[in-house]
Amino acid sequence: MPDEKILGEPREPEEIRLPLDYTRIDILLMKNIAPAISPPSGIGDNKPGNQAVLDWVHDVELLAKPENVFWCDGSERERDYLLQEAMRQNVLIKLNEKKVPRSYLHRSNPNDVARVEQFTFICSPTKEEAGPTNNWSEPAETYSKLHELLKGAMCSRTLFVVPYIMGPPDSPLTKVGFEITDSIYVVLSMRIMTRMGEIAVNRLGNDPAAEWNRGVHSLLDVDPARRFICHFPQNNTIISVGSGYGGNVLLSKKCLALRIGSYLARKQGWMAEHMLILGVESPEGKKHYVAAAFPSACGKTNFAMLIPPKHFAGWKVTTVGDDIAWMQIRDGRLFAVNPENGYFGVVPGTNYKSNPNAMKSIAHDSLYTNVALTDDGDVWWEGKDPDGSGPTAGSPPRCAIIRFSIPISKKVRAFQLPRSFSADAAATPCRSCFNRSIGSTAFIWARPWPRKQLRPPPAPSGRSGAIRWRCCHSAATTLAIISGTGSQLENA
Repeated sequence: MPDEKILGEPREPEEIRLPLDYTRIDILLMKNIAPAISPPSGIGDNKPGNQAVLDWVHDVELLAKPENVFWCDGSERERDYLLQEAMRQNVLIKLNEKKVPRSYLHRSNPNDVARVEQFTFICSPTKEEAGPTNNWSEPAETYSKLHELLKGAMCSRTLFVVPYIMGPPDSPLTKVGFEITDSIYVVLSMRIMTRMGEIAVNRLGNDPAAEWNRGVHSLLDVDPARRFICHFPQNNTIISVGSGYGGNVLLSKKCLALRIGSYLARKQGWMAEHMLILGVESPEGKKHYVAAAFPSACGKTNFAMLIPPKHFAGWKVTTVGDDIAWMQIRDGRLFAVNPENGYFGVVPGTNYKSNPNAMKSIAHDSLYTNVALTDDGDVWWEGKDPDGSGPTAGSPPRCAIIRFSIPISKKVRAFQLPRSFSADAAATPCRSCFNRSIGSTAFIWARPWPRKQLRPPPAPSGRSGAIRWRCCHSAATTLAIISGTGSQLENA
């Protein structure tokens, strides 16, 4: 079809892979859930100079037919304007300024409250390349269906162009991405979770052959029957339609940092891992660093923001990252970077007992998703009150998976990455071991501690039986094994 070049150059389709009805939306009947905005002069008109980016955006504009195009630059003036527009459209609710200063609540559609792994596809030339744990869809057929869904999908809406980088500006591992979206919530969230705006435009430069990720997102009509998150590794392209929720639409996060990232890493000689990184400093000032792999929603953020218990008085813990690590072995040392610029944490169960650092961090300047709203404009969630009490009145949480997002730069004990640091341990627990403590089930790698210190810790009080020391074989376990000679982990 003539417009296939817009999102990639697919080959001839072989067979249909997407299982659901993908009938094109009737634009005339579709409720406009994201009406266009009309920014004043000087906001939304700062185009980049890279011709490849300009051509790509123009092609998507011809396909989606938005009312206007908004070029994000990451400025504070732009942020203030978008916040006002988001509140005017009821995309965001301003919280009580005295209780939660400079904070907002976003509520996604009740049918759109979690990542949809079952409708998330890796569209590689062969099914084997997608890997055993991913859904696969044939690229050409998938491109064709997504094009049909995107035709006219942004009519009477604003097309936002969001430039961003993943990783520190001066790191060789840092990647540039551009996300097109019709969601103002996505734009404001990307400001928190990435380094967004002019910094990305400058990093990319004007070379039309430079590497950058192309991401296209549209809310469509937020219908689960037309909700697909598709990755095209060979084209460095991501297309997400039909959702307005977090991990489905912030294409920098799981989509680029892990899914596309793992393909780029394999091709370029580095690793994209679902791992937190934290630093531990002894009272004598000696620092150790730990990388740990955990599944989603099982305590990564709590672990990363750990406060040492009383019997470790004088020790300090610093948070490098709570979710994703990009790593590379160079010159016999292991370099690593947290590609994100914010925290997108699962909030149920978070309180001043379980994670006081997080509670202090999200007490201001936060963007909440789907938490309960009390009558006095405060927020509440299950487990916020350790004594089991709850709000006296207000609207309930929209779902069980409710989140907060905050920028790293405003965390209570903000951690500025050093130029280099060495890794002393890597831990990889798994969900099958949740009936025991994480510490007793993790595979631990230590460098270069005496062997006697590598014995499994004692079983939790009141339990008996053998302890599984190596509980799973994940990518992180492999990382621990290949680094066992004493490689160093450094800021990439």
